[in-house]
Amino acid sequence: MARKMLIDGELGQTIEEEKQYDFDLFVIGAGSGGVRASRTSAAFGAKVAICELPFHPISSEVIGGIGGTCVIRGCVPKKILVYGAQFRGEFEDCRNFGWELSDQVDFNWKKLLHNKTQEITRLNGIYKRLLSNAGVTMFEGEGKLIDVHLVEVTQPDGTTKQYSAKHILIATGSRAQRVNIPGKELAITSDEALSLDELPKRAVILGGGYIAVEFASIWRGLGAEVDLFYRKELPLRGFDDEMRAVVAKNLEGRGIRLHPGTNLSELRNGEDGIRVLTDHGDEITADVVLFATGRLPNTKRLNLQAVGVEVDKTGAIKVDEYSCTTVPNIWAVGDVTNRMNLTPVALMEGTCFSKTVFGGQPTKPDYISIPCAVFCIPPLSVVGLSEQQALEQAKSDILVYTSSFNPMKNNISGRQEKTVMKLIVDSETDKVLGASMCGPDAPEIMQGLAVALKCGATKAQFDSTVGIHPSAAEEFVTMRSITRRVAAGAKP
Repeated sequence: MARKMLIDGELGQTIEEEKQYDFDLFVIGAGSGGVRASRTSAAFGAKVAICELPFHPISSEVIGGIGGTCVIRGCVPKKILVYGAQFRGEFEDCRNFGWELSDQVDFNWKKLLHNKTQEITRLNGIYKRLLSNAGVTMFEGEGKLIDVHLVEVTQPDGTTKQYSAKHILIATGSRAQRVNIPGKELAITSDEALSLDELPKRAVILGGGYIAVEFASIWRGLGAEVDLFYRKELPLRGFDDEMRAVVAKNLEGRGIRLHPGTNLSELRNGEDGIRVLTDHGDEITADVVLFATGRLPNTKRLNLQAVGVEVDKTGAIKVDEYSCTTVPNIWAVGDVTNRMNLTPVALMEGTCFSKTVFGGQPTKPDYISIPCAVFCIPPLSVVGLSEQQALEQAKSDILVYTSSFNPMKNNISGRQEKTVMKLIVDSETDKVLGASMCGPDAPEIMQGLAVALKCGATKAQFDSTVGIHPSAAEEFVTMRSITRRVAAGAKP
């Protein structure tokens, strides 16, 4: 099959591939990045195959499912549970809007769980149809490398088959890790947390990242007592410090007990639940303990070393700017590379890969101004640089604009929870470097601002934009007064 290929970073002339392969591309892993790369590569005329482990909501080394972490045991089921948890606040807020509810509002966890599982099963089927309609051949089983052009798939019955491919793409994602403390087997990860048979009445969460604060909001919203332990002074390390403080205040305001600067030292079985011991010498009892302390790349069983694919100390596959590994025809995208571990980023990387290898359009993923959201209640969403990041990169002074206000709805409901917005502006160019918001609908608003930042919008252009009234979003185009000016070179 003749096609244009990327050779040494430059588009080479059309070449005749002398050796015959079963496939032009074999993809190991059918999560977001793998599925996108498969479909877009097939659209360029490539003969594509993909393998994935059998479907189940809780993953293991031999269980997964087409759709991957995001669809089956990540973003999608998490967001469904967030929707369910938000109703608690709505019930509290609705009374001042004239709604008369009885004091006892029943919640059926098993019904929500059933509907969540139905939805991810439906999406799993949709992903299969998308691959089939794109002409991608699907294999169920565990894939590993035998040679630089050879993949072996271990099928569910234990038998193996081998397939040759001109190019191999690894998109196996990552898996939640457990903290190595005595009694760690008593804890669960986010996989199990999304599929618990019973809703816990008392929950302990270890971790201060996305997953930790999101599950704290979910379980608290569904009526559980929640204790959140993390090592730093504030949760959400890596986000803007000012916004981290807002999230922490909101979590406490919703009834979540925060334990900053505290780690867990041991878990023990007790008569009334799991006894949780901290490094401060405290002890509490919980029905469930969630380890939300990060994820590690899924690379251990791929046989990478045997074919020369290098990984870093965490097991993440080393890639260049085009997602190529240390073996020229083997590529990797998504969380398995530990670059920016977000589903839309994996989609972007998968698209760039197919353009580069099969589309004759060498394309590097662009990681500038990528928006993201933390679906705590209320949510935090950001795009661009935090104040701390801006100061680290600054060549001129940084202008900080902030706004903190009671949303109109809260003025009526009586909820004591402010929405906070923030813009970071380069004083010399007037370019908006970053935007943050913590409050209702923040992710929906931030997606629109991401377009503006991607286009290089200036503060003057924000100011000249007419707002939508009444809305929270209009505050981003009416922040006229500088909150503070921070000199370039100042310590973050």
